[in-house]
Amino acid sequence: MGTLDELVALLAGRRFVVLTGAGVSTDSGIPDYRGPDSPPRRPMTYQQFVSDEAFRRTYWARNHVGWRHVHRTLPNDGHRALARLEQRGLVSGLITQNVDLLHEQAGSATVIDLHGRYDRVVCLRCGHRYSRAEVAARLDELNPGFAADVADVEIAPDADAVIEATEGFVIADCWAPDPDGGPGPCGGMLKPEIVYFGETVPAERVAQAYALVDNAQALLVAGSSLTVQSGLRFVRRAAQRQIPVAVVNRGETRGDRFADLTLHAGTSPTLTALADRLPPLPTASR
Repeated sequence: MGTLDELVALLAGRRFVVLTGAGVSTDSGIPDYRGPDSPPRRPMTYQQFVSDEAFRRTYWARNHVGWRHVHRTLPNDGHRALARLEQRGLVSGLITQNVDLLHEQAGSATVIDLHGRYDRVVCLRCGHRYSRAEVAARLDELNPGFAADVADVEIAPDADAVIEATEGFVIADCWAPDPDGGPGPCGGMLKPEIVYFGETVPAERVAQAYALVDNAQALLVAGSSLTVQSGLRFVRRAAQRQIPVAVVNRGETRGDRFADLTLHAGTSPTLTALADRLPPLPTASR
């Protein structure tokens, strides 16, 4: 296991790309799935969502409460440090597995939201896109007082909340015009524009992320256990191309065996230290 000094030495003089996971956002009050102190969680799968109305009702009821919490969260020191590193030309871009948009709020410009973003909803029939706020207003009309009546909930990742009683919650269907020209609304199934477990990340998004890695001089992983292939593939890619890999996480990760350096530490203080200590790039590297 490495040290902060060794991490600074590894990244100094290199323009690097950063892959972030849920551990980067825990200091903003958003819990992660697999951190050392995280309770067991069973996120809904894509197949459950699209095939079972009871699962969809449970999801939308929980999300109707939980998304408001994510909407109020603010970037932490780790997000701000990464934005500073990008502004100084040291970070070429971010690939994030998070859907909370905190990197963008912190000022990072080149961000690939690998798993989507919590503030958009798409109709699986006609493709019409809504803002999450529009859908929230519609759900409030269909379920008056529901969100206000739920108190002291446990917030879960992906703009979700832990709620036991979801019976009777009314799901909103797509209210855009019928794509077939019928007299009524589309009525299609609405789904947050988030990549669910068991769902495939869009190929174009993966290609953009690969291009970032291929053009970088190093890869820094921050706050991800790399348990799922969607993130681990970029560590494998860097290792195959002999691009140095550093991993900063509070526990072990699936990518440690590919890493040149691993550091078991919190992301906020570590990223802040990097932003403070990394020297400017040589002119030829910019």
